[in-house]
Amino acid sequence: MRPADVVVVGSGPNGLAAAVVLARQGLAVDVYEGAETPGGGCRTEELTLPGFQHDVCAAVHPLAAAAPFFRSVDLAGRGVRLLTPVVAFAHPLDGGRGGAVGGSVEATASGLGVDGPAYKRLLGPLVDEAEAIVDVVLAPLRRIPARPLAVSRYGLAGIRSATGLARRFDTDAARALLAGVAAHSMLPLTSPATGGFALLLTVLAHHVGWPVVEGGSGRLAEALVAELADAGGVVLTGRWIADLRELPPAQAVLLDLSPTGLARLGGKALPEPARRSLQRFKMGPGVCKVDWALSGPVPWESSPCRDTATVHVGGTLAEVARSEAEVAAGRHPEHPFCIVVQPGVVDPSRAPEGRETLWAYCHVPGGSTVDMTARIEAQIERFAPGFGSMVLDRATRTAADLEAYNPNDVGGDINGGAATLRQTLLRPTARWDPYRTAIRGVYLCSSSTPPGGGVHGMCGAGAAATVLKDLCLDR
Repeated sequence: MRPADVVVVGSGPNGLAAAVVLARQGLAVDVYEGAETPGGGCRTEELTLPGFQHDVCAAVHPLAAAAPFFRSVDLAGRGVRLLTPVVAFAHPLDGGRGGAVGGSVEATASGLGVDGPAYKRLLGPLVDEAEAIVDVVLAPLRRIPARPLAVSRYGLAGIRSATGLARRFDTDAARALLAGVAAHSMLPLTSPATGGFALLLTVLAHHVGWPVVEGGSGRLAEALVAELADAGGVVLTGRWIADLRELPPAQAVLLDLSPTGLARLGGKALPEPARRSLQRFKMGPGVCKVDWALSGPVPWESSPCRDTATVHVGGTLAEVARSEAEVAAGRHPEHPFCIVVQPGVVDPSRAPEGRETLWAYCHVPGGSTVDMTARIEAQIERFAPGFGSMVLDRATRTAADLEAYNPNDVGGDINGGAATLRQTLLRPTARWDPYRTAIRGVYLCSSSTPPGGGVHGMCGAGAAATVLKDLCLDR
């Protein structure tokens, strides 16, 4: 086997993205993956009954549809089809009410009644500059944006808390829509910059939609593995690495790992001050995830929920905010906010004919061993009476189970660390280049580096850019 110029540990989307970028530059790249299949958070498995394909973690991909790295990959040529529902996301309220975002800003605003004009004023200018905003948000925050006015407009609104931003609206439906999308931050909705999460994801809803991958998210990982192979790279599965000394000599080592993983593999090679700095990195809440095999589609009372792959379940803004505040305080909410994904709305291949695959999670304190299945099902039943009678089988993973399955999900945190304002600016530690570590030639390329969680590959692409610069300087 040819000697490797670069070794990557971990084959999640960021590890594979880093490997692809480096291999395209003619470097020999080996990727070591501990599991038997590559993909990290982009895997698809039969978790319940035969024929039901479940996304193990990531399921909906607006970031992959928009990210500069994925724009450099011919996904269609690799057999990857992004299937985009007309409705990007919906949020039901009691009594069959609710709201939805999808299509144009004007179309969404027309469904918001008296809040339509406020919605257009807030989102219209941002959607017009969507590509510029996305390119800046998905890059390290140390470059001057090409269109500063567009980015500053987003930043001035997005720095606010979700609850503060919601004061622009008068109706329960509009406020709930904002709360549900802001809760993807896994922070209390009173936290600074939670409004930025809501705005970015809503802008993406209008810009590229919220697609799912036909056949499952695992096909994204397969496409990246194929892209890497065509560039001469190799993925070695079933190869758990416990210490950097187990790796072959290489000019650079990239770790698609959490700061905890870096500290573990670095061992005595990691200076003590650097180790203490990594220990100060704060992980976010965990999630408890449930997958179901259903006898048919979910019987949502609110009709927009039947036309989207993504449903935010949790009631009003006040209810969602209460749920997220309880998690932040270390408690398990009795009525949790839930993110529900029903890919069969656009992808019937996920289940046998007439059946349905469903996926949902709620936020819980990090490391939780509490099974939230009954509470999640009660929330869905609240807005879709009769849901319980459709369950053929289910599979639950607590936050602790998720970490056992994927050690990168420390405490069940699927976002690679708390998305606080400080850790958005200084992620994972206070270094000018966030991808370099205190060990010469070793780099971090996981979602614990900028720009953070999500399937976009930009953490890996950013780390690869640093490696290329350093190797050029070293020659």
